[in-house]
Amino acid sequence: MRLEQQPAYVLHARPYRETSLLLECLTREHGRLGVVARGVRGERARLRRAQLEPFQPLAMDLLLRGEMATLTAIEAVGTPMRLSGDAGLAGLYLNELVVRLTGRQDPFPLLFDAYAQTLARLTAGESLAWSLRRFERDLLEAIGYGLQLQYDSATGEALIPEASYRYRVEQGAVRCAVGSTLALRGSDLLALEQDEMPDNVGLKALRDMMREVIRFHLGGGELRAWRVLAMAVSRQPTDR
Repeated sequence: MRLEQQPAYVLHARPYRETSLLLECLTREHGRLGVVARGVRGERARLRRAQLEPFQPLAMDLLLRGEMATLTAIEAVGTPMRLSGDAGLAGLYLNELVVRLTGRQDPFPLLFDAYAQTLARLTAGESLAWSLRRFERDLLEAIGYGLQLQYDSATGEALIPEASYRYRVEQGAVRCAVGSTLALRGSDLLALEQDEMPDNVGLKALRDMMREVIRFHLGGGELRAWRVLAMAVSRQPTDR
């Protein structure tokens, strides 16, 4: 099957044979695809290989056969994204998260749009911590694991902003004692639901909650990017 002018981002690349690359790409209409890019590592292909760097909006022509696609043409779209320093680390976290939590050839147009929007936020210098929490929320929603952030799952009543809750992945928010392990304020959960950035305490609590949720969906696994991001914490006023 031929796919023409497919909106795409490169998530990961590794060498393949002498002159080629194996890519993991996020496409808007066909989800995550494994792509063979032939002949892009030679000296004469330097410009074409530069187009395959992460975070760049692309239009790809692909020949899809079975589980893998072959790149036949590529075109840069719009202004190249420039992510460096901690924003670059955050971008690599997005990429690992997409690779680990999505299957190949499952189309998630809303996830593609959320990814593009998050890259724009990181490029614009918006809060890294808040940008990542919003993307995690939107990714989980897009792949069918949306969070329940409005009600106490034990009582069905609306969350109380001043009360403390523990978020249980298979159940939702449950009221708990102040100071309990992984406790969040109701206001933190509501802030994530209403897309309003909480204070630094809330950002840290949401980070810890999201890691528990993601760990659950990874079957108890960890993300390499968590360790990398942890090294940058001391350089920022807010946690990731």
